[in-house]
Amino acid sequence: MRSRSNSGVRLDGYARLVHQTILCHQNPVTGLLPASYDQRDAWVRDNVYSILAVWGLGLAYRKNADRDEDKAKAYELEQSVVKLMRGLLHCMIRQVDKVESFKYSQSTKDSLHAKYNTKTCATVVGDDQWGHLQLDATSVYLLFLAQMTASGLHIIHSLDEVNFIQNLVFYIEAAYKTADFGIWERGDKTNQGISELNASSVGMAKAALEALDELDLFGVKGGPQSVIHVLADEVQHCQSILNSILPRASTSKEVDASLLSVVSFPAFAVEDNHLVEVTKQEIITKLQGRYGCCRFLRDGYKTPKEDPNRLYYEPAELKLFENIECEWPLFWTYFILDGVFTGNAEQVQEYREALEEVLIKGKNGVPLLPELYSVPLDKVDEEYQNPHTVDRVPMGKLPHMWGQSLYILGTLMAEGFLAPGEIDPLNRRFSTVPKPDVVVQVSILAETEEIKAILKDKGIDVETIAEVYPIRVQPARILSHIYSSLGCNSRMKLSGRPYRHMGVLGTSKLYDIRKTIFTFTPQFIDQQQFYLALDNNMIVEMLRTDLSYLCSRWRMTGQPTITFPISHTMLDEDGTSLNSSILAALRKMQDGYFGGARVQTGKLSEFLTTSCCTHLSFMDPELESKLYSEDYNDNYSELESCDWMNVYDSTSNDVHMYLPTKIFPASRTSFNLLDSPHPLQEDQVPSVRVEVHLPRDQSGEVDFKALVLQLKETSSFQEQADILYMLYTMRGPDWDTGLYEEGSATVRELLTELYGKVGEIRHWGLIRYISGILSKKVEALDEACTDLLSHQKHLTVGLPPEPREKTISAPLPYEVLTELIDEASEGDMSISILTQEIMVYLAMYMRTQPGLFAEMFRLRIGLIIQVMATELAHSLRCSAEEATDGLMNLSPSAMKNLLHHILSGKEFGVERSVRPTDSNISPAISIHEVGAVGATKTERTGIMQLKSEIKQSNGGHTLGIDLMSPSFLSPGTSVTLSSGSFPSVHDQKTSRDNRQGQWQRRRRLDGALNRVPIGFYQKVWKVLQKCHGLSVEGFVLPSSTTREMTPGEIKFSVHVESVLNRVPQPEYRQLLVEAILVLTMMADIEIHSIGSIIAVEKIVHIANDLFLQEQKTLGADDSMLAKDPASGICTLLYDSAPSGRFGTMTYLSKAAATYVQEFLPHSICAMQ
Repeated sequence: MRSRSNSGVRLDGYARLVHQTILCHQNPVTGLLPASYDQRDAWVRDNVYSILAVWGLGLAYRKNADRDEDKAKAYELEQSVVKLMRGLLHCMIRQVDKVESFKYSQSTKDSLHAKYNTKTCATVVGDDQWGHLQLDATSVYLLFLAQMTASGLHIIHSLDEVNFIQNLVFYIEAAYKTADFGIWERGDKTNQGISELNASSVGMAKAALEALDELDLFGVKGGPQSVIHVLADEVQHCQSILNSILPRASTSKEVDASLLSVVSFPAFAVEDNHLVEVTKQEIITKLQGRYGCCRFLRDGYKTPKEDPNRLYYEPAELKLFENIECEWPLFWTYFILDGVFTGNAEQVQEYREALEEVLIKGKNGVPLLPELYSVPLDKVDEEYQNPHTVDRVPMGKLPHMWGQSLYILGTLMAEGFLAPGEIDPLNRRFSTVPKPDVVVQVSILAETEEIKAILKDKGIDVETIAEVYPIRVQPARILSHIYSSLGCNSRMKLSGRPYRHMGVLGTSKLYDIRKTIFTFTPQFIDQQQFYLALDNNMIVEMLRTDLSYLCSRWRMTGQPTITFPISHTMLDEDGTSLNSSILAALRKMQDGYFGGARVQTGKLSEFLTTSCCTHLSFMDPELESKLYSEDYNDNYSELESCDWMNVYDSTSNDVHMYLPTKIFPASRTSFNLLDSPHPLQEDQVPSVRVEVHLPRDQSGEVDFKALVLQLKETSSFQEQADILYMLYTMRGPDWDTGLYEEGSATVRELLTELYGKVGEIRHWGLIRYISGILSKKVEALDEACTDLLSHQKHLTVGLPPEPREKTISAPLPYEVLTELIDEASEGDMSISILTQEIMVYLAMYMRTQPGLFAEMFRLRIGLIIQVMATELAHSLRCSAEEATDGLMNLSPSAMKNLLHHILSGKEFGVERSVRPTDSNISPAISIHEVGAVGATKTERTGIMQLKSEIKQSNGGHTLGIDLMSPSFLSPGTSVTLSSGSFPSVHDQKTSRDNRQGQWQRRRRLDGALNRVPIGFYQKVWKVLQKCHGLSVEGFVLPSSTTREMTPGEIKFSVHVESVLNRVPQPEYRQLLVEAILVLTMMADIEIHSIGSIIAVEKIVHIANDLFLQEQKTLGADDSMLAKDPASGICTLLYDSAPSGRFGTMTYLSKAAATYVQEFLPHSICAMQ
């Protein structure tokens, strides 16, 4: 018999350690592990982590087997792992109804439980008696299910279980927008049961989704039916949200040691190496102590100051836990593993030595890892005074099985028994390795032969949709419907994936469905309900956005392929030539670059070999129909009934796609209502909502027959819309006007036809107006809203102040969201429709340019709309009414462009173009960036010089709401021709370099966007420590806030912001921000206090008085020193630069020193 090698003997030692500390606790029936001797329940997360040492030891035995007994040991250990993983599966599969409900509700009431009965797999507490929703626990289970399956373990045994796992994928898929209770089960750190978006959950979900994608759960013995499918767009949503949160952990935790599991082993969820290092450094500098790391700042768990008799903390109590938070050795095991995976031997050595110091020797010298180290009660004051000096005592579980397991795993790897690739067979550890450049393949298709001929004239050779046969082209919504049958299982009452819009990563793959290759057009072309797709410039913008997104986010094998169909809506009005912006985009793509992306155009058939192609095995009917005949009928009846495979016939010349080639219903042949007898003259271009004189009958009632006659006779689209609006409000949408001899002509039908007509001539003001009447809603509105919220931005809709301005701080269902917007718009349809439009644009910029939103935590859409109108009024020197009208008449792409200029904070100009652009109806307006001397600076991106179609109304009719009326905006900001605030504005009309109003305008923009200097909120936190509070317009921000929140918390920033937002005028708000900045400078001086409650607006008013006195002594007259009636501040002060002799900072510094002088040393007061 062979003697035992040295490595074999050492492995036997680890096997004894694993048995004595972990496996001896495993339940023989369920395979689950209890948390400890005292807590007999089995937590999902702890169980998964606790079994990793057993899995690792099994792999080590298999690799280093000296004898047959070693192989037997390896098998035995592996089966213990399988038993535990199947035990957890049984616990969760019993709650299959919750998984089904949660897919649609994302509610904490419908979540899987976090812990189960160790002996029976049953639940142990009620749905509402615990913070059960912990997406990281479900995700870590799925991640290791994937890794263990890839390493050769067989954990999943039936197709029913495969379907359940597929539904668990849908369960965690929405992690990027789901607030949960997180890894510590507490949610918000006040421990009051408030859920929040946690980076640890989002990161673990991203890792699990990537690990499971295209994985066969039956391993090498599986077939197409046992493969899991994940949508790449959901992974990328998680990725972008994770990148936006890190290095923070959540809104209430500015740093959390649990992020180690996200940036390193086991998730490796972050691809940006710099962000990984920054996050690790934050944890080391803010949380590391002598015995391990704290979980997060001001963590009260098991500290001597925690009251064990209640679960929750009082907000002001959190300050008590500062510097005495318990330290967990667990996190050093993560640092050991991180060092092994990154090849940093020094780090491994350092943390192994440190860990040896804090291990406790148990019976027979067995090393045990304690849960945490706490400050003894009698040493608390000493630790407050000198942090990290007091000797701490071990408390909690011994051993802490999760930590014990990772300690053993780290030691096995550090000593060479396991290689990183064995414990990470799916190669997640390479996530930060740079990816190769992406070339986006674009296949341009013509909808008809006529369009193909028009393109050929321009030198662009394309195929028609019929010619690419046998490849089938379908719109994105069909792919959404196909995916909705994934994971269906009638026996378990699982419905499959909820219907959601497809992202661009999903539509940029080819799909093999029932032996046919399918390609899907991008989602933005599929806008059936809303008018954005009518604007060809907007289609180009969306294509540019998608291309740049693909370049940065594509991670799959093969190149992305976009199928871009050219339909008749992309032609000019005459229908014989291609729209110029579409043509320019096609030319750029042919040149090889567009929107910052490398592009290759070509035929679909040429791209077959280089594209990413996915086989949707769940659509294969053969096997399914034999096994479960009733399931087969359920899954495929819809597809069979609509005969989706034969949407068009290859032999037919007249090919119809599912694409919305006719976005509007076809007009009737007999339709004469809207056909003008003569072309519209320019002076007939209407604005929205003209006064209509209502005809009356003898009894004084409205004569509706006469009104219908009026409708028939008028040739003005505007009047037709107004009459139909009257009929809509007075008689309802379904009232039959009797306009046609044959067939019905209800108000709704006529409005829809009118919508089609104004859509063809691209009259944006009327398109928006009729959209409002018909209550058309943006299709992806709730997704746009959720996108913004997931990036930790709150939204407000409606104009300030509250209660008219409504705040959205959590994702809302589509219906609730649109209702809230309508309510905040106070019944004004145009504001409602514009709010939805702006929300979509903000979400688009959030995806592609998140840097625009730095230091903004609340996006106030009402104020943004107001500032847009003010900008137009200022730049075009027109009245408020004309500007409001002009805004409504901007094309969607021009609106998005104007929004970008406002967000980017650059100076820009708006001026009327000499010649109309696209439209034969109206003079256009160009928006351009202004350089240092007022000259236009063209930028390569092509955003700056954009021709847009503002229709300037000569009729002077306006919307029902005036965005810049005094009730919404102080008159000082509305720079109209009659304003006396800026005498020089109108004298210098010829001069392009007119800097008057520049600073007022900048303050207005920054105030409306809540833009503050970097580090502003941390400075406010310091000020609050030196006074009793800050008062803004009667609302107090008390200093006790700092006892609850730390300076880096998003929660604190949002809190300060909400107090500042009580001020309705943006520029006044911005002056208050400047005043607070002056106070922060004073707080940096070595003094104990700068006052009790400081009224910030008083400082601003003292500064204003000082400014007025000085200006008067210099000879300024009253017309120059006009005051803004709403705030009493001199308009000229709003327009002063911050620095310089007459700068706002000069006056604010003097005012602040005057206000708080009794608290300051005399030497400082003398300085003023």
